[in-house]
Amino acid sequence: MPLITRPEGLSADQIAPSRRSLGVTALGGVAFAAYAPAALSQSASPITTDSAGLIAHTVSFPAPDGFELPAYLARPEGDGPFPVVIVVSEIFGVHEYIRDVCRRLAKAGYAAVAPAFFVRKEDPAPLSDMSAIMAIVGAAGYEQVMGDVGATLEWIGLQSWARSDRVGITGFCWGGKVVWQACARFAALDAGVAWYGRLAPSATATEDQKTAGRPWPADLAGELKAPVLGLYGGQDGGIPVASVEAMRSALTKAGATGSEIILYDDAPHGFHADYRASYREADARDGWRRLLAFFEARLK
Repeated sequence: MPLITRPEGLSADQIAPSRRSLGVTALGGVAFAAYAPAALSQSASPITTDSAGLIAHTVSFPAPDGFELPAYLARPEGDGPFPVVIVVSEIFGVHEYIRDVCRRLAKAGYAAVAPAFFVRKEDPAPLSDMSAIMAIVGAAGYEQVMGDVGATLEWIGLQSWARSDRVGITGFCWGGKVVWQACARFAALDAGVAWYGRLAPSATATEDQKTAGRPWPADLAGELKAPVLGLYGGQDGGIPVASVEAMRSALTKAGATGSEIILYDDAPHGFHADYRASYREADARDGWRRLLAFFEARLK
């Protein structure tokens, strides 16, 4: 993945740690911390989803480089088999927001697996220093991340409770870009939902940044092996509407009729992230409704 120099679309007030956020993080574990203090809004009231009727815990499985990759799993109780959704985090890793997304999906009848892509270097979730977080994210290169997605797919195939022939992927911010990349790489994926993942280099990107970010979703429209639903904000400070329209055109040109992009005109970056100041409840709820319908049609 690209070496990111700033969190996509986040403003200074959204990344400043609060006393509340630091307190919550202090109570979290080292591997999977509570809400990321680097983005937690002091006025946030995050959605909380309980684990009643679910099996929810940490698992691990080998990645291609031999690393034992941890992941958070939430699935309905019972033998299944259940369709599966891989959940790809933002730059903050597998913190409480991502775990709650997994439980929401499990309540909807899916087994949700969120791999911890960054922890080879360090878990970014408990950190409030954005430069340290960016260094961790930058260390997770494209081949490593795709290898981790492949390892997750292989592990899913070994689980008796999993419908390994019905697997989707969703992701947020950094993870939204991974969704496009993974759906272009893995035929085992049946559908993807990308939440405000960068589609092309920024206008001010250096040549090194452009190279580091490849392959860009805008260049992958003709290679998608599964349909992707993109959910984007019209007021996203890091993803201009022009790049969203360019992606729409690329999908049309490629004949990717099963894919589409929804643009929420007044939404900023991170509008689904209910622990941030960027949260927009109406748009987040509509996006979630669309995600469930998209997966229902393709995974169930």
